Order: sequence, then C-alpha cells, then structure tokens
Amino acid sequence: MFTVSELATRASVTPDTVRHYVQIGLLQPKRNPDNGYKLFAPADVHRLRFVRQAKSLGFTLSEIREILGHAQQGDSPCPRVREIVQRRITENRQHLEDLVALQQRMEAAMASWEMMPDGIPSGDSVCHLIEEVIVPAPSRYDA
Repeated sequence: MFTVSELATRASVTPDTVRHYVQIGLLQPKRNPDNGYKLFAPADVHRLRFVRQAKSLGFTLSEIREILGHAQQGDSPCPRVREIVQRRITENRQHLEDLVALQQRMEAAMASWEMMPDGIPSGDSVCHLIEEVIVPAPSRYDA
C-alpha cells in the first residue's frame, strides 16, 4: 500500500494530482485505521498511468471516468473510446482549418498595414488599421 506521495512518485504525477483524482472519484483509496492516511493499492499506479495516457490522447476526466466505469462493469469501453476519438479528430480538423484561415487573415492584414501610417483615435475611429481591413465572413468561432 502507498501513501499519496508514494503513489504520486511511482506514477510520475504530483501529490495534488492524486488528491484531485481522489476528490473527483477517479481513485478510491482505503484509510489507514491508525492515522487516517489515504492508502493506495499497487493497481492504483496502473490506474493513474492509464488516466495520464488517456489525457495525453485528449480525453477529458469525465470521459475517463466513463471509460473506467465501463471497464469496472465488465463492459468493453473500446467502442466508446473509438467514438470519442473519431469525434475529436473531426473537431480538431475543423479547429485547424479555422486557425489556418485566421493565420491567413492576420498575414494579409499585416501586409496591407505595411505602408499605412499610425492613426489617432477620433470619435468615429478607434484604430483605422483594424477598421480598414476587409474581413471575410466570420467562422463559427468568431463570436
């Protein structure tokens, strides 16, 4: 059995991470009856490493809790894992496209501003550089 610090060291995380995972229910330690310290089993090292690996693949803690729940019930979490990752791949592609479009707008703006002088704000103008840029229709992230 391991203490919070020992588990953290073995799983290469901080003790605060271990405490947070206990608080949200990803880890469920036993209590030392003599001093009340939380005690973790060797399987918790594997569980913590699993959580870290899942996080590195983009899973949220809520999704990880769901995956662990399927496994604890003896159900394969693999179909749900594939579904989540496929959805994230689609979302990430859209984010990348939006970022490329933003980068292109920014570069075009900088190029058009090269020969423009700085302006002084007036009652009708804040920054003429921004106000004079021709901007294409906003993406779904421009709100």
